[in-house]
Amino acid sequence: MRTKDNVIKEFEFVDAGRKFFCSVETPKQAGMPPWWWFRLETGESTRYAPFEASEKDTKQSVQSRIIAYYENLLAIAARPAYQRPAWKKPERPAQPGDPIPATPLGPTTSV
Repeated sequence: MRTKDNVIKEFEFVDAGRKFFCSVETPKQAGMPPWWWFRLETGESTRYAPFEASEKDTKQSVQSRIIAYYENLLAIAARPAYQRPAWKKPERPAQPGDPIPATPLGPTTSV
C-alpha cells in the first residue's frame, strides 16, 4: 500500500510457502528513523526489524532484503550449538624442586 507521499508503508508476500507481513513503523522515541518490520503467518507473535526504511524502498527491494535476512536467521538456527568445555582452574606449572605427584597404580596380580 502506498501513501500519498508515494512511499510503501506495508505489504505482504509469499516466498517458499511462507507468508510474510511487512510494515514500516516509526519508534515512539522522538528523532528515531522508521524501520521495516515483518512477521510470518505461523501463529507466533515474533516480529523482526531487520533494517531502516528508506524513501527509495520498493516492494521488490524490501522483499529481497527480508528474504535474505530470514534465510540467514534459518541458517544460524540450523547450525549445531557450540559446546564449550567445562571450566576448570588452570593448572600451576611445576616448579623446580616440587615433588613429582605419584601416579596411581592399577591392581597388580602375581603369578
